[in-house]
Amino acid sequence: MNMKLTIREIAVFGMLGAVMYASKFIMEMLPNIHLLGVFVVAFTVVYRKKALYPIYTYVILNGIFSGFATWWIPYLYIWTVLWGAVMLLPKKMPKKVQPIVYMAVCAAHGFLFGILYAPAQAILYGLSFKGMIAWIAAGFPFDCIHGISNFFCGMLIMPVIAVLKLADNNMSPTT
Repeated sequence: MNMKLTIREIAVFGMLGAVMYASKFIMEMLPNIHLLGVFVVAFTVVYRKKALYPIYTYVILNGIFSGFATWWIPYLYIWTVLWGAVMLLPKKMPKKVQPIVYMAVCAAHGFLFGILYAPAQAILYGLSFKGMIAWIAAGFPFDCIHGISNFFCGMLIMPVIAVLKLADNNMSPTT
């Protein structure tokens, strides 16, 4: 797949990354409840490799507005894990199966968020393996909230995919 972007794609991906950031900002009052997984899954289904552009636009915006501190470093890979999991799914799943599979993958990412985040924390803060496990255990209740909320927010994945495809189909082929 060609990763070269058209002018239209640059504008669309910039806006999609901004929508990710705005959605996270709006929902910050709710701990570990957000639409980021929904967007990552939907963007990946529709744009495949090019989904990395809006995802990393979000990551950069998060650093710009919230600070490029040590908490931000795992964001350089943590969303790519979800993107990679979706990329590994078959492109042609039965329509009836797609919603539950996408919701399950989104939920799994939420449940595993602390585990995915932990290696960077261990390296950055000099935690031993036991310290890293303790850090994961301390965050487990939040990972449960994250996974459950990702599952239910995942009900929005198919509608977001439909809207993205509709918008793409309604755009003129010129750039």
